[in-house]
Amino acid sequence: MQVILLERVAKLGQMGEVVSVKEGYARNYLLPQKKALWASPANIKAFEGQKAQLEARNLETKKEAESLAAKLDGEQFVVIRSASDSGALYGSVTTRDAAEAASEAGFSLDRKQVALNAPIKELGIHTVTVTLHPEVEATIKLNVARSPEEAELQAAGKSIQELAAEEEAAAEFEIQELFDDIGGAAMDDYSGDQPEQPRVEDREDDGRA
Repeated sequence: MQVILLERVAKLGQMGEVVSVKEGYARNYLLPQKKALWASPANIKAFEGQKAQLEARNLETKKEAESLAAKLDGEQFVVIRSASDSGALYGSVTTRDAAEAASEAGFSLDRKQVALNAPIKELGIHTVTVTLHPEVEATIKLNVARSPEEAELQAAGKSIQELAAEEEAAAEFEIQELFDDIGGAAMDDYSGDQPEQPRVEDREDDGRA
């Protein structure tokens, strides 16, 4: 089935091109999203009459998107989630979560603009692509952590495995200190309970008596 594109569509074509697509793709995505029209003679003629207007509007929105991309690209947003000690999330982080995290930081973003190959299901810093315009993309990072403190450590470059190892080492150190304190106290008690031994001089005096 042939459609005429009203904007650039990745891996499909540029604005104004007539391309062949599957009917389901056209009905379920291209037409509802107003990215294309059926390539009928009437629609092609109508497009030609509106082409200059569409191109001008596309250029304007592209400039706006480029301005936003310059501010958004490389930004990191924190998403707090519950997770196991191994770092597996109890649930997942979705495109909606990514859009909300960016919006809370002052960026106007819609979940449809966020591209995730699959939901995020582990702690850590994840790189995500955001499509601001058919011709403009930005890259953001989602810092998924169990607490703001953990997010800060991850932002500093520490992985969840390193954090877990540090926590385990700290716990072992505290236990060892506890045992050392208990052992030292026991030795003090043992020394204090021992009867005082007579000096060598005292024993010799006792022998001469």
